[in-house]
Amino acid sequence: MIPCKQLRALGQSVWLDNISRDLLYSGALQRYRDTLSVTGLTSNPGIFARAIGQGSAYDEAIRRKCTEGKSGTELFFELALEDLRRAAAIFLPVHEASGGIDGWVSLEVSPLLADETAATVAEAKRLHALADCPNLLIKIPGTPAGVEAVEEAIFAGVPVNVTLLFSREQYIAAADAYWRGIQRRVKAGLDAKVVSVASIFISRWDAAVAGKVSAALRNQLGVAMARRIYESYLQRQNSAAWKKLVAAGAPPQRLLWASTGAKDPQVRDTFYIEALAAAQTINTLPEKTLLSFAAHGQLSGVMPRDGGDAEILLADFALAGIDIVALAISLQHEGTLAFSLSWQQLLAALAEKCPPLNPGVSTS
Repeated sequence: MIPCKQLRALGQSVWLDNISRDLLYSGALQRYRDTLSVTGLTSNPGIFARAIGQGSAYDEAIRRKCTEGKSGTELFFELALEDLRRAAAIFLPVHEASGGIDGWVSLEVSPLLADETAATVAEAKRLHALADCPNLLIKIPGTPAGVEAVEEAIFAGVPVNVTLLFSREQYIAAADAYWRGIQRRVKAGLDAKVVSVASIFISRWDAAVAGKVSAALRNQLGVAMARRIYESYLQRQNSAAWKKLVAAGAPPQRLLWASTGAKDPQVRDTFYIEALAAAQTINTLPEKTLLSFAAHGQLSGVMPRDGGDAEILLADFALAGIDIVALAISLQHEGTLAFSLSWQQLLAALAEKCPPLNPGVSTS
């Protein structure tokens, strides 16, 4: 059996962590759906910055929209939504067949709003309405302000991908926000079926401690954190409180593994995919990692439901001087800054392609 289909057979969805017009118009994304069991897609400012800044696939559309007076964020979201609606249409059969649980694509609010709850909620509502797409998730960062926005967005009926989560504590905060939003909808007599996923970033843990721990602990922190979070996730899904919401029609907030491309050349390029094989989850793969896994991926088991050796490993990291709590906060902050930088680079790339026709284009 093709490795990607093995993941699907054990109950894990495979999503692609990439989007571009070349990917969409060449037919590659549909081929990935049909041959590699890809059932969804995620995007972020960095992905769009690379897609728009490299090559000429977007140039004609950018020039046309610039002559119409579009610029900055307005221009970007028009381009992004054109891409994501097309991707969403490719995954719509999956979405419908799964009863709305799978087949989603994601669009991120501006990362510049990461510390602004009210502005994030307003932007999530605006983008959701503007997209007018049944299988598009709005990505909101799991920062303290973002978590508050998640509750409000869910209550407003906006499907949410909570991004930039690293630790169990950050995951629980995001999951609680989702629960509160659903509970408020039930109390208000509204439909409880509002989908959400919680995106846990994995490989950045290992990159952060590279060179700071022994060889025995190298590339072990990300998977240990994933196992700890997966155990908590399953406990929540099996709790009486959650089953009460399920009875009211609420879908599960699925766990999504992100940042799953191997950064250390000393490990297999499919290392994280194989280590994160887990039922009732999603794994979003960079395109290169997806193709590598399809070519030579090997599944030797599934993630333990009880956390396995996670706590033992995490205790070893603590003995090695790694403060997990502080590092999680730092990683989330660094991730927010990285996405903000990508956002600025994205707007700069758009402005660079516009000047001959619209010299006054703003990048704000």
